[in-house]
Amino acid sequence: MKKKVLSTTVVGAGAVLSPPIASRKSHQVPSPNGSRDDDYYWLRDDTRKSKDVLDYLKSEDAYTAAMLAPTQTLQDKLYKELVGRIKQDDASVPVLRRGWWYYTRYETGREYPIYARRRRSMRAREQVMLDGNALAAGKDFFQIGAWAVSPNGRMLAYAEDTVGRRQYSLKVKDLQTGAMLADNVANIEPNLVWANDNRTLLYVEKDPVTLLSVRVRKHSLGSDSAKDPLVYEEQDHSYYMRLTRSKSEKYLLIVLRSTLQSEWRYTDAGDTQLKFKTAIPREANHEYQLSHLGRDFIVRTNWNAPNFRLVRAPVARIADKKAWKDVIPARDDTFLQAFEVFKNYVAVNERSGGLMKLRVRSWNGRKDYLIASAEPSYTTALVPTPNIESKKVRYIYTSLTTPRTTYEYDMALGRKTTLKVEPVFGGFDSIDYKTEYLHATASDGTLIPVSIAYRKGTKLDGGAPLYQYAYGSYGLSTEPAFIPNWVSLMDRGFVVAIAHVRGGQEMGRAWYEQGRLLNKKNTFTDFIAVTRHLVREKYAARDKVFAQGGSAGGLLMGAVANLAPEDYRGIIANVPFVDIVTTMLDESIPLTTNEFDEWGDPKDKTYYDYMLSYSPYDNVKSMAYPAMLVTTGLWDSQVPYWEAAKWVAKLRARKTDSNPLLLKINMQAGHGGKSGRFERLRETAIEYQFILNCLKRPRYSTVTDLARLRG
Repeated sequence: MKKKVLSTTVVGAGAVLSPPIASRKSHQVPSPNGSRDDDYYWLRDDTRKSKDVLDYLKSEDAYTAAMLAPTQTLQDKLYKELVGRIKQDDASVPVLRRGWWYYTRYETGREYPIYARRRRSMRAREQVMLDGNALAAGKDFFQIGAWAVSPNGRMLAYAEDTVGRRQYSLKVKDLQTGAMLADNVANIEPNLVWANDNRTLLYVEKDPVTLLSVRVRKHSLGSDSAKDPLVYEEQDHSYYMRLTRSKSEKYLLIVLRSTLQSEWRYTDAGDTQLKFKTAIPREANHEYQLSHLGRDFIVRTNWNAPNFRLVRAPVARIADKKAWKDVIPARDDTFLQAFEVFKNYVAVNERSGGLMKLRVRSWNGRKDYLIASAEPSYTTALVPTPNIESKKVRYIYTSLTTPRTTYEYDMALGRKTTLKVEPVFGGFDSIDYKTEYLHATASDGTLIPVSIAYRKGTKLDGGAPLYQYAYGSYGLSTEPAFIPNWVSLMDRGFVVAIAHVRGGQEMGRAWYEQGRLLNKKNTFTDFIAVTRHLVREKYAARDKVFAQGGSAGGLLMGAVANLAPEDYRGIIANVPFVDIVTTMLDESIPLTTNEFDEWGDPKDKTYYDYMLSYSPYDNVKSMAYPAMLVTTGLWDSQVPYWEAAKWVAKLRARKTDSNPLLLKINMQAGHGGKSGRFERLRETAIEYQFILNCLKRPRYSTVTDLARLRG
């Protein structure tokens, strides 16, 4: 392996460091459709112990640190600014469950939340259930993924991760005595439910290699976890699995979900045997979610309803579609996103015109109305509200310029109460900013929604820098929600934009179908079309456009870099999924088998050829690329670190420009990055520092340009 070169080349008043160069080792990646040579396959080390690999990763990280060091003052300023915008001793809106008010809060200067509760009244004495700061002491990474209190309020079960690989461990605490129990189960999902006996816990066991959720087991307090009885095992590894408890408190539920199918199983929470029944058996292309009310199940289903509908049927007849009665019928122009059931009302999140709205409807149909907004781009999102008897529903309203505001809406009286407005310090005032909702025309004529925001007074004359974000996969819509960190960009004259590209479900189910499998390239060309529209309409300068995306959005960044490098001054790709063909051929890698319906199975030549035609890693060319900052985590369980490392190594070998290419590797974290709230802001400061530094330095298109500057 070639070692990191520490020499520098003088360019004008600055210095250009020589980056680490990865050695090339021929390796054939086999497939039923032929083999491909992968010179950087050796960077994959499942053990994460190879000295050669670790040395190379550390050299990349050191190079990134050295390249960013000259602007450390700017990074520190940005970090201070980002931290100064948050309320450090903030707390969540309390939630009432079984006579206790539960909430999380932070203390000034501390990284992790404190989980607490008060009996009957928020004026009662506080009981700290868990102090994340104490639990995280001495650990490079710490995260509480889930917690659940036993029905009698005495026992607390929680799942913690101390690596970042999302392999959680079960812990149990006696809230009455404060003692930690000896019970411990490793390698589980962050998902726990109690049975009514207050001694039995259900958890989901993960496969140690693929990290898939494969088995539900029950654990009795004080018993040997190695002997925990099997409750359910899923044989089809295209399914994800989770547990939940019905809002009515009557049922425990196993939720099975693949890309295009779902299945729910239920049992009475008081059943000592915990024998689960299937609600509606799985079938091709049928997705559903259910809730319990009285003698019925309420079901959100896409059966004969591409945009989903809401139906109701007796529990005993729920599998009989002839027994289903429409509560909210299917509509071509409206996508039913989510719902919350109450005794006398149902609240639904529905999406029309690309925006998420809130509808409240009484079961007798006498009341049926939308909660309106005056802003052009916004989101109104349901918040899970305990107590099925309640006449009040909670929701969050936000936009790119309006901080998250939690409301409680009285469905009987038609009145809303503000419970909390997310505090934003540092002199922020919504009145100083403006948001717009635009449409860009895609290459096939489709209109792509775009949410943008900027500080009032920003000149929209074609000179402003642009920060453009998108995700566009799995049917996950990107909401135009307030992001406090973006204020730092808007205050520096940036226009910020969310491109609602195909692959999400902003415009309904068809929007997702047009951005997956053999339509995936629409996601990439939509993003580029949005960029060009904003430049053409003078919202942004052509040579000051920055793009950002993570995970599957990192795939988008990689594709855009290959397709339209000249359109972007810089690209930030976080934990990018860029080696799609090799990964999807290997079923030992986490998430592979779950995602054939999303990307295609490359063992099929049709999908193999299509995926290969856009795979960012396979399509790196000998050409000029934008400045790029790529981030990854050594312990990433969703997109293994080697995808980013291989991609950067290949880019270094082939790109013809002298623009910065930096790989930042978090050696103590996984897919979500650092676990502490201030540590995460440090990572954001690095990204913004990179962007602002790119704006200050010349844009070298090619090595020839650099030579011309030198000489």
